[in-house]
Amino acid sequence: MAIDVERARQETPGCRQVLHFDNAGAALPPQPVLDAVIGHLKLEAAVGGYQAAERASSAIEHTYQALARLIGCQMGELAVVENATRAWDMAFYAMHFAPGDRILVAQAEYASNVIAAFQVARRTGARVEVIPDDDQGQLSIDALLNLLDHRVRLIAVTHVPTHGGLVNPAAAVGAVAREAGVPFLLDACQSVGQLPVDVGEIGCDMLSATGRKWLRGPRGTGFLYVRRGLVEQLEPPFLDLHAATWVTTDQMHLRTDARRFETWEGNVAARIGLGVAAAYALDWDVGEIWTRVSRLAASLRAELATLPGVTVHDTGAVRCGIVSFTVTGIPADQVRRQLAAEAINVSISRATSARFDFEARGLPDLVRASIHYYNTQDEISRFDDTVRALTRALGPGNGARGGVAI
Repeated sequence: MAIDVERARQETPGCRQVLHFDNAGAALPPQPVLDAVIGHLKLEAAVGGYQAAERASSAIEHTYQALARLIGCQMGELAVVENATRAWDMAFYAMHFAPGDRILVAQAEYASNVIAAFQVARRTGARVEVIPDDDQGQLSIDALLNLLDHRVRLIAVTHVPTHGGLVNPAAAVGAVAREAGVPFLLDACQSVGQLPVDVGEIGCDMLSATGRKWLRGPRGTGFLYVRRGLVEQLEPPFLDLHAATWVTTDQMHLRTDARRFETWEGNVAARIGLGVAAAYALDWDVGEIWTRVSRLAASLRAELATLPGVTVHDTGAVRCGIVSFTVTGIPADQVRRQLAAEAINVSISRATSARFDFEARGLPDLVRASIHYYNTQDEISRFDDTVRALTRALGPGNGARGGVAI
């Protein structure tokens, strides 16, 4: 079934307030998620936090059920944590590295992941190496194959980068990793909820994701998938009485499922909201979400490309709902502020968020407009008209491509 856009917008209170093209930052939550989160907070206020969690045990478990359906895994392979960075870190820091080990990352890798990899490399003597892109601007599978040897300890790839429309060929990476017997950690922060993600089809051993972006869940939620055969081989970087049990005065036993990567204390209302958001996405059908999002983004790219002084910078054979562009002569923050004055939300992507790619491609700061299924063609036209007005305000001679970003 095609997306019922009118219903989607009716169930999204924020659509009445703003033109929201910042879904790669944090999407507008739908009413069922708001109701679930606020409802549980009210229950906590009425009966107490522990008592409310006990009453909501089935709603908490529903979150694992919905996430398992969403990415095609078993409930025991999931940990629900505070955010995607914590999810990625819990998997990464559970790995063991030694001098000479090699960690392969994508050119479009996200800053938090690279910073963690640098820290571990400094501590252990491992090396971080970048997999080059191919001529389409996506991770080169041929380059990956050429980099593989017995010293490669981990392949860590961002599925969709923070700063552009690229969708890296995750399943092809997974096939290479399986053949080589190398663990594969996929950062799916910008892909889960936007496009179909199935861990079996991709072949990743670990996957991290967030709730606040394309899933439209609460901020402060994320989750980690760890393949069942790998769970008991990885000891989390820290443990508590939820991740392990104190069995004698000098012994503890770790959980045997992926919840060993969790901690006992957490935001129960947000966790319940994450499950409602995952179920809500499944009700719409993620395949249909992907069809609509990719079409709307393609329309926005086409319209922006017609504007004088505007350059779209998205790469890859497959492109998603993130559209990144620059406008000659207008500082990034200035344009974002001018769009915000028109109740239009966008973000700015800077080199510090993905320095490998920014420097390899010579990119300035980028405007990041990110579209979801509740957005409309009319909103794209309004956005295009607003950017066009900004370029006209620069006066004659603003026809050159490139230049300072907005």
